[in-house]
Amino acid sequence: MKKIKTALILAGGRGTRFSEYTKTIPKPMIKAKGKPLLLHIINIYKSQGVSNFSILSGYKSEFIENYFKDNFNEVSKNHFEISENVFVNILNTGIDTMTGGRIKQAIEKIHEENFYLTYGDGVSNINLEELYNFHFKNETVATLTAVRPPARFGSLDLNSDNYVENFGEKNSAKEGWINGGFFIINKAIKDYIIDDMTLLEREPLQKLSIERQLKAFKHDGYWRPVDTIRELEILEKEMDNNFFNYYDAFNPKV
Repeated sequence: MKKIKTALILAGGRGTRFSEYTKTIPKPMIKAKGKPLLLHIINIYKSQGVSNFSILSGYKSEFIENYFKDNFNEVSKNHFEISENVFVNILNTGIDTMTGGRIKQAIEKIHEENFYLTYGDGVSNINLEELYNFHFKNETVATLTAVRPPARFGSLDLNSDNYVENFGEKNSAKEGWINGGFFIINKAIKDYIIDDMTLLEREPLQKLSIERQLKAFKHDGYWRPVDTIRELEILEKEMDNNFFNYYDAFNPKV
């Protein structure tokens, strides 16, 4: 079975909800257990056979570029070999470009018909082989990974007289499904993206859903977004407890 070898990682936003860090660095470069989130995400794909990465940067792109220059072998401008035959290209797609616009810029440089795509601030123990099989069984333009949002509060079951019938623990299963990233997308998506100001999550994905060209791969396993200091702290504790086990896949120089 032919595998997808290319992954795009959206890493150009301003990360305003994490302003304690993002005033000085882009959010994907915030460190968890001593390594940037971006490297943890690369490791998820690299450990499952993906060898070509495009980092779609924008806000403070030079911080990402300098990190890779300091830690890995630069084979050409902003193109790095991070381990044997595994390459990372940093594509500055513009500070104000929206997610769809960033993707459209990158598509011109992709040699495969299908590619992985994810956000630069979320990690998971996603099984890429299962995602791949699901996508090609359905043959839609795009597949997203649907996840349960981490439960933030305990649940209460109330009866009609407002008596508490059950005082529950935090339960993500009651939270419904959300877009967790970790897409597979066909290059045909470019026809749904108008320009740099197109937000992938609006017109393109909405139109694909209307045309029945967007399916959801349900992932009940581990998934953690990192939007706040509290979520970063939770991620690091989960790493210590081996909830998320990709962070030792390879090491930068520092």
